[in-house]
Amino acid sequence: MPRKRTYRQITRGLRFRLTAVYALFFVFLLAGVAAVFQVRLASVLDVQERNLVDQQWAALKGGYLRIEKNAHAFWYYDQDDEDESRILFNIKRVYFIADRNGNLIHEGEAGDDAVSTEYESIGVDPAAEIRARVREALATNPPKTFYTERRDKQGAHFLIRSGIVFDELHQNPATASMSAPYYVAIGISLAPFEAISRQFTLIYASVIPVALILGLLLGWFMAGRALEPVLEVAQAAQRISGSNLSLRIPTRKAGDELDYLILTFNRMIERLEASFQQMKQFSADVSHELRTPITAIRGQLEVALFTAKTNEQYRDAIVDALQDIDRLSQIVRALLLLSQAESGQLALQKSHIDLRLIVRDLVEQFQIPAEAEKVRLIADAPSECLASVDRVQIERMLTNLLSNAVKFTPEGGEVRVRLRSYPGSAEIVVEDTGSGIAKEYLPHIFDRFYRVPGSGPAPGPDQGLGLGLSFVAWIVKAHQGTINVDSSPGRGTRFTVRLPVEAGDQTAPELAAEPVASER
Repeated sequence: MPRKRTYRQITRGLRFRLTAVYALFFVFLLAGVAAVFQVRLASVLDVQERNLVDQQWAALKGGYLRIEKNAHAFWYYDQDDEDESRILFNIKRVYFIADRNGNLIHEGEAGDDAVSTEYESIGVDPAAEIRARVREALATNPPKTFYTERRDKQGAHFLIRSGIVFDELHQNPATASMSAPYYVAIGISLAPFEAISRQFTLIYASVIPVALILGLLLGWFMAGRALEPVLEVAQAAQRISGSNLSLRIPTRKAGDELDYLILTFNRMIERLEASFQQMKQFSADVSHELRTPITAIRGQLEVALFTAKTNEQYRDAIVDALQDIDRLSQIVRALLLLSQAESGQLALQKSHIDLRLIVRDLVEQFQIPAEAEKVRLIADAPSECLASVDRVQIERMLTNLLSNAVKFTPEGGEVRVRLRSYPGSAEIVVEDTGSGIAKEYLPHIFDRFYRVPGSGPAPGPDQGLGLGLSFVAWIVKAHQGTINVDSSPGRGTRFTVRLPVEAGDQTAPELAAEPVASER
């Protein structure tokens, strides 16, 4: 049954944090978009406001308003034309007309002041301001116009455009007399435009929370889907034990980072499984290898204890026991040395040496055992092959390879050691004409205690420990080299070792005989 998660565990979870970051980003994104739209909308509305008041100003100067020489303002339009009536109605909602000194002029023959009620509510322009604007307008060609935004007593917002016009006798500013210009101001209410802006704000303010909630739900769902493979990896890791290392997590075939994580996890489990299998096999092999000499020692001593009657019999039993003890000591020393090597405790002591000398010395040492087995041992090497290697380990590697080659080559056979130098590498080949190794056994020959079934002498003290090729593999790997095996039953075996040669190592041209062709 799954354990109930606490609030603190939920809020500290990766899914919650991803959703929170996503929500925060979403809030800033929506707020930014809203701000950009608001600024853009305000700019568009401002242009529309000015266009509207400019159209009314153009209509006013185009003939709707005429100021007679007696300083009276008259409005001319076709009362039967609905468009002209509507235009004049809009103009006269907010207007104000004064002379250049700021004095209101009269409208029509009745003599009423030329100012609308709505304009009076926002405040009539002061006389000093009117005089200043008239002077400023007359100083430019065409005359300058002014835009201001004002509010009435109820807070309604208006856009006002003001400027100068001339009476019927002075329509041309270049020929107008100083008494000709009049100050005119018209305006429009900004309430419709502000309503549009408020409507947009309300709509966006109502949409943002809904979008944010939907975004949070989507983010929570997507974060859960994205983290599901991670949770599967975690659950699989909890189920893994030493007896259940075959578990693998299937990939989603998406080719993304999570698939890479799953593949990496599966490969790690494969390495762990291989390591556990190796440890189990190693434990079984060690138990078997140690039990055999211990059992032999115990049996020999028990037989001597119960059956021996003379000193000679006791002596023979003790000698046999010492031989098994020596074999036991060899196993322990070999295991200890191999363990130190594979754990990195056995460091290489490299020096600049000639591999040809090592090959020559070891071939000379194995001539006597080879002759005893009636096996021909041949060396084929260049005049010089320099490399930076650990002499002791290279000698151990060659000793193991030569020992196996001589041991498993029948009478009349041949063992050949070849040394070749190439740019950047040196090659050592040990080949024999012995019994060979079947293909199915080749992948295991470097495993500890592994012996090819049905090969070599019968079990006994001379059979070997089964650790020689394990040492060979480690030595080659420690020198950053490679080793390859080519073998088939009845046609012999060839081990090819390639060791890297550093840039400072120089090899002389080969002066030995031409390489012998492989007999396989």
